[in-house]
Amino acid sequence: MPRFAPQPERRPAIVTGASSGIGAATAVALAELGHPVVLGARRLDECQLLAEKIRANGGAAQALRVDVTDTESIDEFVTGAEAEFGPTEIVVSAAGHLVFGLVHELTPEQYLQQVNLHLVGPQRLAHRVLPGMLERERGDFVLISSDTATTPRPRSGAYPAAKAGVEAMARQLWMELEGTGVRASLVRPGPTLTAMGTDTTAEIIGPVLEDWSTWGFARHSEMLKAANLATAVVAVVSAPRGAHIQLTEVQPEARVSPRKNGGAS
Repeated sequence: MPRFAPQPERRPAIVTGASSGIGAATAVALAELGHPVVLGARRLDECQLLAEKIRANGGAAQALRVDVTDTESIDEFVTGAEAEFGPTEIVVSAAGHLVFGLVHELTPEQYLQQVNLHLVGPQRLAHRVLPGMLERERGDFVLISSDTATTPRPRSGAYPAAKAGVEAMARQLWMELEGTGVRASLVRPGPTLTAMGTDTTAEIIGPVLEDWSTWGFARHSEMLKAANLATAVVAVVSAPRGAHIQLTEVQPEARVSPRKNGGAS
């Protein structure tokens, strides 16, 4: 019979990119399950406000600053998190920021910055956290990807390439971690309404939306909410031992439209 290390009911979790969007919603959802959560992001004030709300609702939460593009920052973040709540059982890598632009118009420095954030950042987290999980023979390492990894959209800068790299890294981790008790998983969102990319200007976003429509990326106007992705993450990490949910893609559901056959609308 296979042997699985017992999984505690109260599993300390760390979430990067937790100041807003998918990361923030996931931190709340994990806390609602009774897991102590450490929220990390560069915008520490936002994380602190959310941690206070979680505690006010009876959950256990702490906020710590982290910059996933800085190896020392990652180390300090994880060390602080584990000093607060104990060894990490759940990691959700959700830090991200979208810079729109044509591939050839971005400077190499801008392109590298995005790859550093979205691809090397999660690897830094894996480098710091996975050894402990491997020693304990259990843990969930969840990477937030994007459907642009498989279907790139024009004017999305380095984001699709970086997320494609994340998915390749995750598939490699599936092979390398097999039989260790540690599960690496991908949650792949479709179009999601978050703060990421919303600080851009009308002059930039206009051509983006026009090109997306031209290439068929606007079948309908509905978008996912961050909470929809948090639900997916919760399902992944809550899978019982012996089950490994490797890839979960979530797309926005189209609004119900009148039937074309003359039936009721």
